[in-house]
Amino acid sequence: MGIWLFRLFVLALITVGGYFYPPFKLNAAFGAAAALASGVLMMVLETRIRKAQFRVLWSAGLGLLLGLLLGWLLGAVYQSVVKTPEMAAFIRIFFLVIMPYIGVLIGTKKPEWLDPVHLVGVFKEKRAGRSFKILDTSVIIDGRIADLCDTGFVEGTLVVPQFVLKELHLVADSADAQKRQRGRRGLDVLNHLQKSSQVEVVLTDTDFPEARDVDSKLIELAKSMDAKIVTNDFNLNKVAGIHGIGVLNINELVNSLRPVALPGETMNVFILKEGKEKEQGVAYLEDGTMVVVDNSKRLIGQSVDVTVTSVLQTTVGKMIFGRFNGEAK
Repeated sequence: MGIWLFRLFVLALITVGGYFYPPFKLNAAFGAAAALASGVLMMVLETRIRKAQFRVLWSAGLGLLLGLLLGWLLGAVYQSVVKTPEMAAFIRIFFLVIMPYIGVLIGTKKPEWLDPVHLVGVFKEKRAGRSFKILDTSVIIDGRIADLCDTGFVEGTLVVPQFVLKELHLVADSADAQKRQRGRRGLDVLNHLQKSSQVEVVLTDTDFPEARDVDSKLIELAKSMDAKIVTNDFNLNKVAGIHGIGVLNINELVNSLRPVALPGETMNVFILKEGKEKEQGVAYLEDGTMVVVDNSKRLIGQSVDVTVTSVLQTTVGKMIFGRFNGEAK
């Protein structure tokens, strides 16, 4: 309510000014009407500008300035070519109008082209050889990215888009207790990364309203920044690969680092539960690898020595098959 009273006060002042100092040599009544119309128009523009995102305002203003500069340069060049003053004046006016128009249009429709983070990031990457890695919601909630960064194996700058942060906040505020816990853990992980001295974390306001979901926005952002995506999402991994975007999948990294078991080797495992087949028992290694042991169902709850018979690589990791050697321990 207060803002509308303030606007009415400003419009009243403008109208009074137009009445006593009418523009364009109009009489007092028409001067007041012209001032009131101009004030209303500016109020409408003000409300539209307040609803626009900062990056759109930035890119539109930058596009306008670049368009004016380019229009002035092109007009100066073509003015020296034509012979008549009238044609030269028309060319100058044409370029001074059309180029700023194109600049504003590009700035509002493709703001990511003129985004300050993107522009600065491009030059920094070329100068210092830095690379950008965009974190998605799944890898932040997972938490292992923080441990990986603490070891110093992750280089470059980690980028967290605002639309990912918003999704993380929605998970943290979920009515479901499990989701809420996962979301809050993700916020703690992000806070840890920001305080870490091993990596640099950058928040970006760049958004893509035309994109349908968060995964599509991540792909568009990766294209615009020439960055890689860090994720645990299997589907995002595949879609990003189709678009030619580099992906760092934490699950794939963990699976590749699991110790290799060769047929014929012996290992000691703890039989935790029964398997799907008759008389099978199931154990797990410290890294989570499943070990299926034949003839060990009766040994659940005991540690036994088994001989590896085969190793199967699956989409979720390795599975080891073995047979029971002798007595339980």
